[in-house]
Amino acid sequence: NKEIYNRHRATPNPAESVTFPKLAVTFAEIRTRTGRLWVYVRDDRASADMTPPAVWFAYTPDRKGIHPRQHLESFNGTLQADAYGGYQAIYETGRVTEAACWAHARRQFYELHAARPNALNPEALERIGALYRIEETIRGKPPDQRRAHRQEHARPLLDQFHAWLTTTLETLSRKSDTSRAILYALNRWEALTRYCDDGQLEIDNLPVERALRGVAIGRRNYLFAAADSGDERAAAIYSLIGTAKLNGIDPEAYLRFVLARIADHAINRIDELTPWVVANQLRSPA
Repeated sequence: NKEIYNRHRATPNPAESVTFPKLAVTFAEIRTRTGRLWVYVRDDRASADMTPPAVWFAYTPDRKGIHPRQHLESFNGTLQADAYGGYQAIYETGRVTEAACWAHARRQFYELHAARPNALNPEALERIGALYRIEETIRGKPPDQRRAHRQEHARPLLDQFHAWLTTTLETLSRKSDTSRAILYALNRWEALTRYCDDGQLEIDNLPVERALRGVAIGRRNYLFAAADSGDERAAAIYSLIGTAKLNGIDPEAYLRFVLARIADHAINRIDELTPWVVANQLRSPA
């Protein structure tokens, strides 16, 4: 639940939301409306922090900014997320620092290139690709080494890319699609480049998107949740299964382990049944 996840999480804290259709049934009509699953991931293994990873899904009936504010009311640190405007009030508190996602910035150019190829979008994609190639060489290294390597190799490329974006923008109509893609990056430049100064941060929040794949696949199969309570249960199950996967244990084996013990387990020791604790027992020899 939220309390257990809050005790476990630490910066960085990637977040994102996904739509979750809900079927509302009355005697007079059948109608659907869209709910939201918010996803928060804590996984610092790429920066050599072996604290067990975790994912928390939270359901809300809409996408209002009040929800992430409530989710993160006790959080202090860095939030790596997409460009959703509802996060702005969180950043303005001063407790939470914004780190933007290069995968989202890249997507602006990639989708344009796929739809209407031109000479500019491939150039932007190649420059972003060079930043990602740097990340491949430092994955799993400690934060200080990652920061030093980025400062030496990524920072000059970022400065050159910023100059190229600024110069290119001056040659385009502000109403063009490429201008909008460029402005997406320039308007978030400080947040996009924050990872370069913090070796604990990632270049993007793809860990969250990976956590969402099961939801995207599942909702095409079962389509609806009948009520808010069903959505909330789904969020809890997604959290348990997703965290089990992150900790390298089979979700079915984890659930069997917990269900066999939970009836006699003290409620004030529920942390002992979290996936990152159970993982050690499931990996131990019989």
